[in-house]
Amino acid sequence: MKISKIAQNINDSLTLALTSKGKELKANGVDVVSFTAGEPDFPTPKYICDAAKKAIDEGFTRYTAAAGIPELRRAVAKKLRKENNLDYPPEQIVVTTGGKQAIFAAIYCLCDKGDEVIFPAPYWLSYPEMAKAVGAKPVAVKTDASNDYKITPKQLREHITPNSRLLLLNSPNNPTGAMYSTEELRALGEVAVEKDLAIVSDEIYEKLVYDQRHTSIAALSEELKKRTVMVNGFSKSYSMTGWRVGYAAGPAAVIDAMTRLQAQIVSNVNSIAQKAALAALEKDSREVEKMRLEYARRREYIMGHLRKMEIPFPTPAGAFYVLADVSRFYGAKAGGKAITDSLTFCEACLEAARVMLIPGKPFGADWAVRFSFAVSMEDLKKGLERFDKFVAGLKK
Repeated sequence: MKISKIAQNINDSLTLALTSKGKELKANGVDVVSFTAGEPDFPTPKYICDAAKKAIDEGFTRYTAAAGIPELRRAVAKKLRKENNLDYPPEQIVVTTGGKQAIFAAIYCLCDKGDEVIFPAPYWLSYPEMAKAVGAKPVAVKTDASNDYKITPKQLREHITPNSRLLLLNSPNNPTGAMYSTEELRALGEVAVEKDLAIVSDEIYEKLVYDQRHTSIAALSEELKKRTVMVNGFSKSYSMTGWRVGYAAGPAAVIDAMTRLQAQIVSNVNSIAQKAALAALEKDSREVEKMRLEYARRREYIMGHLRKMEIPFPTPAGAFYVLADVSRFYGAKAGGKAITDSLTFCEACLEAARVMLIPGKPFGADWAVRFSFAVSMEDLKKGLERFDKFVAGLKK
């Protein structure tokens, strides 16, 4: 059967593929240390699981409203008012099957074929694929270390064309961990307002921050709020990746369109998972802070180790990744095979050291590899020791 051109043009998710490969190798008894996971290594907090079990026991197993159960949307609205200085009625919130679906739905509802979606590089590898999936054109803006790999207003202006429709921001960023300050967001927002750009703000790592407070761009002015779709979820902060619950808040017309799209594609988010998410918002969040503090401890360890190895990287202000510049090793050989880019570097590292990394190429950063420190301290130490020996053994 003939596959559509749009479907043929969409690439696989390399992070999911490599994470699955790492789990498969471990299951087969291979002593591999995997730094690939884009998910917490902690179990979902017990109080959240208990709420799901209660929902099952009470028979809460049927369809819900397409936009989500009313009590969860009210809880999200309360959270946004309290934590983000954003006032949305529940009607301007839609619960989605993870933050990923919310981003895709927002792009789908805001962009027509040929419209351009602008985002900074390095970027989360799904952004360009989502844009292509709706017939839009992805426009990656190359950033550099001088600004911690964040897009500047000048760079944004230089990439705006008559077809520019949407600015896609991710703060904290995957894969760099970079965060935009209030002043930086305000400056970008001024350009977006002037050039009539819509904004999708991916804030999924909002609670996993270390050096500065998180700011939602929609909270900076009423004009920015009118043109922003804010996306968040429960996967990273509450260790609920498999539960698949996210949400979006934004202008009524956009949220209505996203809800109608969702109703035709998935009907609604899993009813039991919605009850679990409700518990996550309503109960004590000490578990979230415990996880954040442990990530902070691991972050200090991995940064210290890489500094000793004199491997450059941007300091991650949030999330749980380090993007390490390994380009100086390109041209070397490992086991007789030449290392020419981030893909071949990761292949050689797995084969020689039994360490799995994510290549930077699909993130628009072929000069680097991504470490996730959402791994145990034991694996972190063991994996970095192996990585150190691997790099020391490379010969040009």
